[in-house]
Amino acid sequence: QVQLVESGGGLVQPGGSLRLSCAASGSILRFGTMAWYRQAPGNQRELVATISSFGATTNYADSVKDRFIISRDNAKNALYLQMNSLKPEDTGVYYCNGAGVRQAPWGQGTQVTVSS
Repeated sequence: QVQLVESGGGLVQPGGSLRLSCAASGSILRFGTMAWYRQAPGNQRELVATISSFGATTNYADSVKDRFIISRDNAKNALYLQMNSLKPEDTGVYYCNGAGVRQAPWGQGTQVTVSS
């Protein structure tokens, strides 16, 4: 089974930026469209952004549109999320995984905290 390891989170002030990375132990092409998700305390996991197999199509939740950029490097089996103009409501644990029925076991996620 492919394992997913997220990294790059941390504590950042409002308006700041972070770049999250997701490293897969095998090919990410098996997942097709991939996604970043997040889970805020007390909330369900929500979809943040998706990217098609070769990066031609991306989609974003309205709450992050024009601030976040999702990308992938299939040769490196990696997924990325550039997060700009961060807001306190972006706080949560961020996870990567397939966007559809093809998913790996969930990783541990990476904590993002936006606070002054």
